[in-house]
Amino acid sequence: MYEKIIQLLMYGDLTEDSILYRLGRVLDNLNRPEANQREIVREVHAISKELLMLATDYGFDQNLWHNYLAYYIITNENPFSLVCEKSDVRPGTVNYLVEQDFKVLKELFDFDFKPVEDKLGINCFSMFTSYNAVEKNTQMYNKNVSEKVRKLAADLEKAQDEKGFFQVITDFYKAHGVGMFGLNKAFRIEEQGAGEIRFVPINNMEVVTLDDLIGYELQKQMLVENTEAFVKGKKANNVLLFGDSGTGKSTSIKAIVNQYYDQGLRMIEIYKHQFCYLSKIISTIKNRNYKFIIYMDDLSFEEHEIEYKYLKAVIEGGMETKPDNILIYATSNRRHLIKETWNDRNDQSNEDDRHHSDTVEEKLSLVHRFGVTISYQKPMPKEYVEIVVGLARRAGLTMPEEELIAQAKMWELSHGGISGRTAQQFINHVLSLQD
Repeated sequence: MYEKIIQLLMYGDLTEDSILYRLGRVLDNLNRPEANQREIVREVHAISKELLMLATDYGFDQNLWHNYLAYYIITNENPFSLVCEKSDVRPGTVNYLVEQDFKVLKELFDFDFKPVEDKLGINCFSMFTSYNAVEKNTQMYNKNVSEKVRKLAADLEKAQDEKGFFQVITDFYKAHGVGMFGLNKAFRIEEQGAGEIRFVPINNMEVVTLDDLIGYELQKQMLVENTEAFVKGKKANNVLLFGDSGTGKSTSIKAIVNQYYDQGLRMIEIYKHQFCYLSKIISTIKNRNYKFIIYMDDLSFEEHEIEYKYLKAVIEGGMETKPDNILIYATSNRRHLIKETWNDRNDQSNEDDRHHSDTVEEKLSLVHRFGVTISYQKPMPKEYVEIVVGLARRAGLTMPEEELIAQAKMWELSHGGISGRTAQQFINHVLSLQD
């Protein structure tokens, strides 16, 4: 196996701790005269455990070896796979080189583990090639990854040779993309030190739709119209959702990503202290074949905080044109985002700044960079009741409506007041009391 692995060119960037590299090395050692069989068995079992952990994380099933190789092919970002993601493959020298890789991958895909098992007296490989995953809550793993990996593995099993592999894989790249952006809906940023960052997939993103948010029809329509224009390649605006807490601002953003994911929409969530990395984030994603929403939740700044200057420069005003595949969606409880003091408006009393109106304009200029601003206000009492009743019906509650409404009104008095969040918390409370 190791002799095959070292022949890989485009797909040969294996780390030494990867499953494929480690397995190739240990099976290569098996054929050496000085091989320590007990140590090889121990290493094989350690690799097998890692494969099982990967299968559990991503919901692999049936042939775990095929699932793993499909996962490796999907996540391998190289010049060939990135070109396939953005355009049709044309004849060229690189195709010949890649076909050689696919010939090797096909041989690895069909590798016969039986002689290895007989020599070592083990049966783990046989179990992995006919694996039945335990039924479990799909929230434990990323369903999007699982479905795509299983689909590619099943299609590769039907391929007769490297040309069949070539066709299946290029078709997959064109339809679904490559790497972590092809597999996942949403990401966070993790700081690595020395100014470096990495994108971390959010595996268990809440499965919510716009229909789950009762009311706010005009707000949802404005958000949908802007997002649809964006994913279709038309001109669209950055969006600020502002208003009272618990009214569905964050839920609306999550629902939008769920709704347009299959049209190439992705979300990157960043926090205020990470705004200094905005330029690096944009440079990484600007040439990918996806539409990205950079999402900032609960965005606001105190008077002494200056991170908003990074945001202003990125949205508009920087030397580099903002890429067409990136928008910023933010939520905030503040309409103007930046805390404003009376001194900002008092031209006579503030001795530290002679041009106080400029201070005000600087603070207001950030919100003006959002082309669409959508207001989410607390519902009126009648609307609150409608939300409670709607959520109760959706949850299958059988409590008489009059009793439900009476208890909901009592609940909101001691739980933060009227809001959609309060209504949902009340329904959760009622559900918890049922047998």
